[in-house]
Amino acid sequence: MPDVILVTGGTGLVGRAIQYVIETEPEGSRFGKKPGEKWVFASSSEADLRDIKETQKLFEKYKPTHVIHLAALVGGLFANMKYKATFLRDNTLINDNVLHTSHTAGTKKLVSCLSTCVFPDKVTYPLDETKIHEGLPHHSNFGYAHAKRMVDVANHAYKDQYGSNFTSAIPTNVFGQYDNYDLETAHVIPALIHKCYLAKKNGTPFVVGGTGKPLRQFIYSRDLAKLFIWQLREYDDVEPVILSVGEDEEVSIKQVADAIVKAVGFVGEYAFDATKADGQFRKPASNKKLLGLIGDFQFTPFDQALDESVQWFLQNYDTARTGVKAA
Repeated sequence: MPDVILVTGGTGLVGRAIQYVIETEPEGSRFGKKPGEKWVFASSSEADLRDIKETQKLFEKYKPTHVIHLAALVGGLFANMKYKATFLRDNTLINDNVLHTSHTAGTKKLVSCLSTCVFPDKVTYPLDETKIHEGLPHHSNFGYAHAKRMVDVANHAYKDQYGSNFTSAIPTNVFGQYDNYDLETAHVIPALIHKCYLAKKNGTPFVVGGTGKPLRQFIYSRDLAKLFIWQLREYDDVEPVILSVGEDEEVSIKQVADAIVKAVGFVGEYAFDATKADGQFRKPASNKKLLGLIGDFQFTPFDQALDESVQWFLQNYDTARTGVKAA
């Protein structure tokens, strides 16, 4: 029987990127589709993964041999601070249902998506895969962070008790086409793209929350997609892998905003609101383990990836996930 790969959260940012890579890379190549393979990109409209019965029905429908588990309730800094219990509970239910159903359905391999927010707040940098459980996560998103951290615990438990081939990826900040641009819940890059677009459209100032000084490692969704496909194909250890550009690729929020201003073609007033929270100043993560395993891998230059992302948003504004359309 040919393999069936189920991607949960398949219509989100990373799911769409995996679909793009699977459809555009040559068949049989390292990141391409294997002959006869079937890929299923499931969305939340197809099954509410917080519900065990709906999760089981989804698995019964497609009978996946492999799963890339991306589905999650996600949001930016302010959403995480406001809805801690919701982020904890919804993600705990989703993850428990997907992992348990993968086990009971006899799935050969499961790769789940974690986040760098699983790491302790008080920790020596750079972050690496051995430091996940060495202290409490940052208070700003501890609901989401604890739910994601428990996936790593569960992966080890299923492996120890049942021999399951469950593992996880830890991407740094992801951006790209099909992101969430809702100003209430979006992450920093899509939120700033949307704000800059509206400022240009309405002739108003472009104001960035915070000082612009924090540093982040951003990974283009299409690069991350290739790394998920690599992990599914070639990595069979329970220990997670950080999927990221190198520590030397950190960029400041100001650099991000500058690049967005350029890509959008905004020429009005542009300022930073230092009264707004910055979040963590930096949380550099090491990609040494990844590079040691995958060998040669070319990341898309940040400015190119950002420009491609902005152009996609400008061309697809009417259908993009922007929340309530602003005037």
